[in-house]
Amino acid sequence: METTTEASSASQGPSSGCHRAYSRQIFDGASRAPNRSMLYPLGFRKEEFGQKDLIGIASTWSQVTPCNMHIDALAREAASGAEEAGTKALIFNTITVSDGISMGTEGMKYSLVSREVIADSVETVAAAEGMDGLVAIGGCDKNMPGCLIALARLNRPGVFVYGGSILPGCFHGKKIDIVSVFEAVGAEAKGALSPEDLAGIESHAIPGPGSCGGMYTANTMACAIEALGMSLPGSSTELAISKEKQAGCRAAGRAVAQLIDRGIRPRDILTRKAFENAITVVMALGGSTNAVLHLLAIAHAAEVELSLDDFQRIGKRVPVLADLKPSGRFAVAEWSAIGGLPPLLRRLLEKGLLHGECLTVTGTTLAENLEGSADYPAGQEIIFPFEKPIKPDGHIVILRGNLAPLGAVAKLTGKEGLRFTGSARVFDSEEAALARILDGSIVQGDVIVIRYEGPKGGPGMREMLSPTSAVMGRGLGKDVALITDGRFSGGSHGFVVGHICPEAAVGGPLAVVQDGDRITIDAEAEEIRLELSAQEIARRRESWTPPQARYQRGVLAKYRSQVGSAHLGAVTDGEGLLRERHSPG
Repeated sequence: METTTEASSASQGPSSGCHRAYSRQIFDGASRAPNRSMLYPLGFRKEEFGQKDLIGIASTWSQVTPCNMHIDALAREAASGAEEAGTKALIFNTITVSDGISMGTEGMKYSLVSREVIADSVETVAAAEGMDGLVAIGGCDKNMPGCLIALARLNRPGVFVYGGSILPGCFHGKKIDIVSVFEAVGAEAKGALSPEDLAGIESHAIPGPGSCGGMYTANTMACAIEALGMSLPGSSTELAISKEKQAGCRAAGRAVAQLIDRGIRPRDILTRKAFENAITVVMALGGSTNAVLHLLAIAHAAEVELSLDDFQRIGKRVPVLADLKPSGRFAVAEWSAIGGLPPLLRRLLEKGLLHGECLTVTGTTLAENLEGSADYPAGQEIIFPFEKPIKPDGHIVILRGNLAPLGAVAKLTGKEGLRFTGSARVFDSEEAALARILDGSIVQGDVIVIRYEGPKGGPGMREMLSPTSAVMGRGLGKDVALITDGRFSGGSHGFVVGHICPEAAVGGPLAVVQDGDRITIDAEAEEIRLELSAQEIARRRESWTPPQARYQRGVLAKYRSQVGSAHLGAVTDGEGLLRERHSPG
């Protein structure tokens, strides 16, 4: 159900779109003198109380990761822009974790959890401090959906700014990035790469600030958010270190003031049609499967009905057009140099694949934003024409069957083939699977099954970048398949299927698969099938016992108790959990 009304939570505050709708509760009247006194050390002047809207700048700055190491400067630019527009700005921080650093370790279990922590913390600060509007700036993967979930919950005028993509690294004259390092690990294990070259790739892949440079999760979500209408035009493909990114942050600060003037709030923008636009862009870009999980979660926060079937429906009519890494040849920095996202939006709009009437944070529609925009230069090779697409339909395929009654998400560009049948090699953790891939135990025709890595089972639904990269590095990308109730990095490619629901930890069919079972993945039939009778599957389920929870206390235990199924976005609050309890399977 679409809605632009305030949510019922007490933190949402007044429904009016007028100036100082929230800050007046904090600052107005004699009884609020103690509240105001706290603001003087922060640079407030007496005459500003009662006069200026309060804008929160939610910064995800951290020295934890290169994705976010520059965001403190961007936050200051956004604050300056907000104050140029006559408001008062306060910068506050939230957390980030580095997927690239934690990948393949127990630490990666905290990655998806961080999306919820970010959303909760932005909501908490903005609601507690009476902020009238927000600019949220994110870099690493979970920052973006976390910020959008918070903006949707709060429903106060807000703009999202992406911290920007990194430049490619270079080694022996070849452009490289973080996925190059993961794949080099597999190549070195195979003997196809020397230890010295592995060390060289490792030390040259990340040249400076910015998020991973292919069409991985960060860049996918940045583009999806711009297509949603929650970022300024062109923001998603402005590079991390660029004058354009600095100017874009100042413009975002000014834009929030204009949204307050016009009473435009996130749920006026985050409509069902806007989510369809975002899905269309993800498909055209060959983007990360994480976009499925995150868009479902953002839609849940905005109270917009969205399901796996919407991705399947839209994918059938949207071709893959972008020759971007990991499956393609080019980095996002190279795409940015020829115009980035806006020319692609214009092409999609002209083909009738976007809803041009959708409102955006500019206060105008998507179609109006694209009026007069330039097309890509002649001769460019990054964005393919509709007449000769990379793939005639979407690369994200929703599979169902007796192995995934509630759905699974496959990322198939067509280069891997569309059908695979093989023998199961079953592992109850990512680490166990990776060890067998690296030591050569996995061979042609195997279906690698990694289970108990779902939202509850992990807990935390780790990304399987290390195993998928090792498969590619060992040259098995077309010879084996990998399926999991976990998820994949945007850098993963090959014959991979994730988000298998119900997950193994709650008794999903994945829990009863045994070594040697035959498994068929058929993208054309949209099916993932365990080649066993219903009676045999039922017999095995009767003897299955749930594994003991791996964490009994702390944030992972709390997450496990609250998180819902991946097919609903792995959300931790509200109606999605109720729907899950009444879902079949």
